[in-house]
Amino acid sequence: MIDSEVLSIEKEGHVATLWLDRPGRRNAFGPALWADLPKAMAALGAADDVRAVVLAARGPAFTVGLDLKEMAFALMPPDAEAGARGRMDFYRGLKDLQAAVSSVAACPKPVIAAVHGYCIGAGVDLITACDVRLASSDAIFSVRETRMALVADLGTLQRLPKIVNPGYVAELAYTGKDITAARAKEMGLITGLYEDAGSLHAAARGMAREMSDNSPLVVQGIKAVLRQGEHLSVEDALAYVALWNTSFMHSNDLAEAVAAFFEKRTPEFTGA
Repeated sequence: MIDSEVLSIEKEGHVATLWLDRPGRRNAFGPALWADLPKAMAALGAADDVRAVVLAARGPAFTVGLDLKEMAFALMPPDAEAGARGRMDFYRGLKDLQAAVSSVAACPKPVIAAVHGYCIGAGVDLITACDVRLASSDAIFSVRETRMALVADLGTLQRLPKIVNPGYVAELAYTGKDITAARAKEMGLITGLYEDAGSLHAAARGMAREMSDNSPLVVQGIKAVLRQGEHLSVEDALAYVALWNTSFMHSNDLAEAVAAFFEKRTPEFTGA
């Protein structure tokens, strides 16, 4: 599905696992990751046989964040001699990195983050773009940019406040400290905590299968309605979902669900 040195995809039924696959560098984010991630998410979003995605990592850590050896150039100030043009080039480069992370949020299928080991800096940007976050007991989270004299700029400060209490956002962002998986669950950053990476990945795939057992039209519709509702009043969000169901509710999957109910069997959804 993709040709990448840092990402790999496995499919089982209607569930795809997108692996951060650079274990020798603890899945540090270098140029290849930034280039390949949006391509992978676009491919998974367009694949009719994929209904849910698990985002996981190979090796001892989910990710240690930005690869400073390969990405030091991204932290350099714009060339003063280039003036406004140099600052515009810096801005465009930053927007490209933001778009790579946002490709996860933009995927029409639900995305479950399965975090083990370190998840710091850009890793937090990445998992806050997912729909659900699970972790193993050894996971460590940190908005590490603060400790690097940086304002996090790839989505953490925009998405984290929609996930956890504002006081927790302030605590994590102002201190840049490490927190354990148990503390992350207490805050609500993750919703499931598992003993080790093996049980974590099994649980994430199990949850993805539960999602993929439902009508893909409905699951993707729910994601679209939830995302749109973030920007609307209750009345406007209700109007949006009314229009959505007027357009998409009457499907073959709905007829199959009704027939299966009366026939006392499990429905077989096709997404039509």
